[in-house]
Amino acid sequence: MAAFSSMHCSPSYSFSYSSINGCKKQSFILSASPRFSVPDKAKVFFQSPGNSHQNGVLMQDGAVTTKVSPVGKEANIEKLERDLMSVTSSKEWDEKAGFDINENESTVSITVVGASGDLAKKKIFPALFALYYEGCLPKHFTIYGYARSKMTDAELRNMVSKTLTCRIDKRENCGEKMDEFLKRCFYHSGQYDSEENFAQLNKKLKEHEGGRLSNRLFYLSIPPNIFINAVKCASTSASSGNGWTRVIVEKPFGRDSESSAALTKALKQYLSEDQIFRIDHYLGKELVENLSVLRFSNLIFEPLWSRQYIRNVQLIFSEDFGTEGRGGYFDHYGIIRDIMQNHLLQILALFAMETPVSLDAEDIRNEKVKVLRSMRPLRLEDVVIGQYKSHSKGGVTYPAYTDDNTVPKDSLTPTFAAAALFIDNARWDGVPFLMKAGKALHNKRAEIRVQFRHVPGNLYNRKFGTDLDQTTNELVIRVQPDEAIYLKINNKVPGLGMRLDRSNLNLHYAARYSKEIPDAYERLLLDAIEGERRLFIRSDELDAAWSLFTPVLAELEEKKIIPEYYPYGSRGPVGAHYLAARYNVRWGDLGVEQSV
Repeated sequence: MAAFSSMHCSPSYSFSYSSINGCKKQSFILSASPRFSVPDKAKVFFQSPGNSHQNGVLMQDGAVTTKVSPVGKEANIEKLERDLMSVTSSKEWDEKAGFDINENESTVSITVVGASGDLAKKKIFPALFALYYEGCLPKHFTIYGYARSKMTDAELRNMVSKTLTCRIDKRENCGEKMDEFLKRCFYHSGQYDSEENFAQLNKKLKEHEGGRLSNRLFYLSIPPNIFINAVKCASTSASSGNGWTRVIVEKPFGRDSESSAALTKALKQYLSEDQIFRIDHYLGKELVENLSVLRFSNLIFEPLWSRQYIRNVQLIFSEDFGTEGRGGYFDHYGIIRDIMQNHLLQILALFAMETPVSLDAEDIRNEKVKVLRSMRPLRLEDVVIGQYKSHSKGGVTYPAYTDDNTVPKDSLTPTFAAAALFIDNARWDGVPFLMKAGKALHNKRAEIRVQFRHVPGNLYNRKFGTDLDQTTNELVIRVQPDEAIYLKINNKVPGLGMRLDRSNLNLHYAARYSKEIPDAYERLLLDAIEGERRLFIRSDELDAAWSLFTPVLAELEEKKIIPEYYPYGSRGPVGAHYLAARYNVRWGDLGVEQSV
């Protein structure tokens, strides 16, 4: 390495070698008289063993000078100056030196394993197109679909094109952008356990990568029983030789602590922890992403975020439809494994964690793990399970869960569950965290409800009657649908009298922001490409989460606990209300709320 300095002194020169890890590094320092001034942005490098670049000056803008000879005491400074001022572009320099120009560029190859499945068609490919439309994908990228189905590139593009849409606020050149995107999509048919088929995929990927630095992302949109085979084949036969290789794994991550640990151990035979991206798409939801911003960047909330002011926290997930074709898969897992152990528990950990040292992924995940490890083991008496039954409404008959042809007629798998959880630490000691999740309920929603304590000695209690819950402030974070954040407050109704009612201080996203909210998969795919891990689940997080639910799941199955049956389209089992009442809590989603 050489450095130039234009100092007002007589020329002096030095020349030396040093060694780093056995490789020669040549250093060259020159001080010149005032008549010879080299631009500050010039850096000089000289040929040394193993360096195919010849002597020259590399400019900050990428330009390189012509050859410069080592300078002795008799050097002709004028000639040296002319040489330095004769500049060649970096591209021309590489061509003359015999360099592969593409080596300095990188490319990302995204392989969707299980490309013919519903998740790939409905979520993954549309999310990738949205990223492309927004200009978030690298300049050089290739998308490959991989599945057992026989399909041509054209057939894949036709399949994918049916699910692509442009954002409401981004309609310009939509058709043109779709065509450009589809030209980057290709297909390779192969078995998930065939190293030969993955080696053929590897050959195709290399052709598209064109000698560039290759980074590869594999999205496993396949059943969990074939995860390991696919990971083994991808790792051994289709990993990048000179860049990074990452694998996105979809839930479920096992059925209990034992199977989850076995899955993690098997994955780590072929991948490091940094290569594994366990995706929970709920962590990519806009309102979940905003949760830490709401808390840590607003002074009014953080001081209230503790047992001193918060009476209970509710995490509610409901769907207004049944299994509808997924009965076979769902019956193997049930609502607790499908929703509560991952989606809701992850949101709880983000909600309840202490302030992280930084926004770095490891700092955030460290705090989440601390919360999960502080939680009290879940007891059977703190869990209510239910299963929807047939119900007729408005002349329409809705099926029972066991009417699904893929579900055993005697199935006891819960389609509804409610649970009370507790965090045994200084901040949350004694505060019930109530979870509720179910299918075939009266509406579709996912929300966080924070109910604050009653105002001590409230002067206006008589205005509300005997029901003190009517005076409770409540913060509601509606994750979906129709995203919103609103705070319920007590307010005087205009007029001469003193009549109070509850009003909402409301941030309604659709009204406040004209920009369409990105799908969760867009954010998570972009994070995986960029190596951002804070919204992905680490193995110790997974262990801590399963340790909470595994004992009660085993007890439910061993004792063959019969679920409480509730009508399709209802508010769920009555037992959920008794569970909440035991901790002096009323479910916040049951009252009639004013539209927000």
